[in-house]
Amino acid sequence: MEQDKLIKSALISVFDKDGLEPIIRQLDKIGTTLYSTGGTQKFIESLGVKVIPVEDLTSYPSILGGRVKTLHPRVFGGILGRRELASDVAEFEKHEIPPIDLVIVDLYPFEKTVASGAADADIIEKIDIGGISLIRAAAKNFNHVTVIPSKQEYPMLLDIISNQKGKTTIQQRKELANKAFGVSSHYDTQINAYFSGNGQSFEKKVYGAKTLRYGENPHQKATFFGDLEKVFSQLHGKELSYNNLLDIDAAINLMAEFTETTYAVIKHNNACGLASRSSALQAWKDALAGDPVSAFGGIIITNKAVDAETAKEIDKLFFEVFIAPSYDSEALEVLKQKKNRILLKLNPFTFPEKNFRSLLNGVVEQERDWKTDTIADMKQVTKAAPTEQEKTDLEFANKIVKHVKSNTIVLAKNKQLLAAGTGQTSRVDALKQSIEKAKNFGFDLNGGVMASDAFFPFPDCVEIAGKAGIHAVIQPGGSINDKLSIEYCDTNNISMVTTGTRHFKH
Repeated sequence: MEQDKLIKSALISVFDKDGLEPIIRQLDKIGTTLYSTGGTQKFIESLGVKVIPVEDLTSYPSILGGRVKTLHPRVFGGILGRRELASDVAEFEKHEIPPIDLVIVDLYPFEKTVASGAADADIIEKIDIGGISLIRAAAKNFNHVTVIPSKQEYPMLLDIISNQKGKTTIQQRKELANKAFGVSSHYDTQINAYFSGNGQSFEKKVYGAKTLRYGENPHQKATFFGDLEKVFSQLHGKELSYNNLLDIDAAINLMAEFTETTYAVIKHNNACGLASRSSALQAWKDALAGDPVSAFGGIIITNKAVDAETAKEIDKLFFEVFIAPSYDSEALEVLKQKKNRILLKLNPFTFPEKNFRSLLNGVVEQERDWKTDTIADMKQVTKAAPTEQEKTDLEFANKIVKHVKSNTIVLAKNKQLLAAGTGQTSRVDALKQSIEKAKNFGFDLNGGVMASDAFFPFPDCVEIAGKAGIHAVIQPGGSINDKLSIEYCDTNNISMVTTGTRHFKH
């Protein structure tokens, strides 16, 4: 078995040519013999680099409109041949098969073609056959062959051929083989998902594994699978934990609902403080006022740049994580004074279309709750109509209620979260909890609004809320007893709107 292997020959067959030129030029510089076909061959020739057409190697033309090009014993023999076996070497010589030391492939973009809404015939044509076979063959024979299964590995290859004089180590080839089988697995998973569009199977391939400090509790091991760097950049602080990630996920999903300057404090996946204001400093102060006790050790998030003045105020609080799209240099200097404090810079990214989680002996998958109820979605069901300010607050409160654990009630006024009753088995208990919290922190509920994640089966909630000073209510509606709650509101001059959309969160 060879440990270090000099790349003397390479077979290159890629769909996307971006990033390929420096690799071609460096391979040519170190004297590597290049084989290629079709568009890749023409690209290499356009660079003025000598390349041998695969058809010359196989003595057989590309056929069926390019569907069959590399599927030939002289190609796959050169990849799969075991150099340490005398019998394989003898067959190389007998059949005039040149050994191939490097295989570079970039597969047809099947996944992107499906996502584009292309016709079935176009999607089928983007199922790569030769490329995936080359990847698997080269990966299998990693003892002798280096495989580059996608553009993501181009930097690693360029480093090897530039700084290691074209020699690969067995460790590098095995690492690339592992990545190759990952690419192959993901590719087949996407094809399978396309053909079983009726959802009869569940398969996901998520790249990247990060071992966490521990799981939900210290005695539990945990790993995050995915690419966190696409979501945020960590600027400072200790390693993220499992619970940190859960709170970060909740915080980012919640903040995506707001465009006005907003600050929020998250604790155990729920908002304990949130306010939208014209200034960042005031937004922070009013968010913290929502529950300064729970804010201790929580997660802070904002949707605007963090300035030094606001950072100095925030620095007075002990918190675990701060998430923002950017930080002023002076603000960073202030916030970095605590060595374990985690500071994250949020990157623009797209939320997955669906959520999934393990359940019993399987997995449950559902579409994301994309629905955000606006003032336009509100249907007035009472004689009294909410004022313009109350409509704004109802919309504000309903954005929060969507992201709080059920059963939940949210109380708000002047675009400030006054209190939330979270994760209660009874909606009445959630309401009582929120009223008690609001009063404990000195809020006046008179003129405030109430949002509920689900309908009211009885009028008890609107009665309790009305007596506490709530003037306007938003809820999905849909109970057979809706009229009882509406009648109470009409009798007591409380306005109520329905949205027709429930927002349970478990």
